[in-house]
Amino acid sequence: MPAPELLYLLHGDPAELTETLAGMRSADVAEALRELPPAGAAKLLAALPFDLAVQVFDEPELERRYEMVQRMDTQAAAALIEAMSADQRADLFRELDADDRERLLGTLDDETRRVLTMLLRYPPDTAGGIMTTEALTIPADWSVDQSLAFITQVARSKETVYVAYIVDDDERLVGAVSLRQLMLADRALNVRDAGDRRAPIALPPRADREEVARVIAKYNLLAVPVVDADNHVLGIVTVDDVIDAIVREQTEDVQKFGGMEAIDAPYMDIGFGQMIRKRAPWLCALFLSEMLTATAMQHFEGEIERAALLAMFIPLVMSSGGNSGSQATSLIIRALALREIRLRDWWRIAVRELPTGLVLGTILGVIGFARILLWQQLGIYDYGTHHTLVALTVGFALVGIVTFGSLAGSMLPFVLRRLGFDPASASAPFVATLVDVTGLVIYFSVAWLVLRGTLL
Repeated sequence: MPAPELLYLLHGDPAELTETLAGMRSADVAEALRELPPAGAAKLLAALPFDLAVQVFDEPELERRYEMVQRMDTQAAAALIEAMSADQRADLFRELDADDRERLLGTLDDETRRVLTMLLRYPPDTAGGIMTTEALTIPADWSVDQSLAFITQVARSKETVYVAYIVDDDERLVGAVSLRQLMLADRALNVRDAGDRRAPIALPPRADREEVARVIAKYNLLAVPVVDADNHVLGIVTVDDVIDAIVREQTEDVQKFGGMEAIDAPYMDIGFGQMIRKRAPWLCALFLSEMLTATAMQHFEGEIERAALLAMFIPLVMSSGGNSGSQATSLIIRALALREIRLRDWWRIAVRELPTGLVLGTILGVIGFARILLWQQLGIYDYGTHHTLVALTVGFALVGIVTFGSLAGSMLPFVLRRLGFDPASASAPFVATLVDVTGLVIYFSVAWLVLRGTLL
């Protein structure tokens, strides 16, 4: 339902509003609330039945929740926050400013405050930062019948009941059993005998969210438990939490590929000043890097003056090197993210990219060589009496520049990872700038070798 219609219903008959929203999914209501100003969204939330309001407020798609909380009555906001899932509650508190955080913490019950404080200790891009503490645990000495009865009692308070985690007397994780296995097992059987007898898959709270996604995808899990150093269950990360986290991760990577700092808000919600702060540093860094290109061209000013024809092909050879470097960088960053390759594999990548770059450069070199000769023969452009040598210069330069671009583009993510930076920072503009400078040196070096004694 469009946001204006919700506002109309809000100011009309409350019964009509309740009846209308009862037929909508919480995610659809959350999507509609995103279009409202924070004050209107907060007012509409307050008018919803409490159970529906909790479901809507718990939706990850509901953006700017912190602005709604700031406009709500403290007690009403606290009631919603206490009813939220633990991971979404932690996300909300990360967005609040210090004053609102302190104001609301004081209104929460002790257990909610304790769990929230624990979750906020972990960075938002780790397993601990995206987990929920609503894990379903069962004592190892229970029977299947006891376990099913317990699941029936607590199902409403757990985020997922598809898998129960078996713990010993010291609350350490010793196994896992799916709801399907419990339903099919003999009711008198011990719960450990009903589940998988192998050691359960678990992750530490500091595991990166990309590692969490990789584990869930590899083992086809609906959730993965998060355990501390003593193997106590801290919580679980569900597959929907991973999807939300990976969408954010991919958004950040795409922005970095474009040569800018990651933005964690919708485009239309970003203020003018924030947009400038996010984009200006990268643009300045790239601009300063491009100054090296101007310096390189000044160094070859004499060659350009003696053979002005060479300047015509500078954009061609430079863009080819940047394109090949960007291709290689994108492939390697993806392979590193998916754990297809590791840092120690850098030499294998170099050995692979070197001949790849030579072949790609040769293909482009042949095309460039043929294009110059064809234009000369057809009379489209006169490249002079030494047109064959000019064509050879462009062809050989393309081989060298594309080869260097592929090799440099593939090695740059390894260098950044070794230095502790995100490989995604090896953005396409950054790689292109690096290859531009080197490409000019290669181009004019080849020109000096081929055209020496003729045009140079």
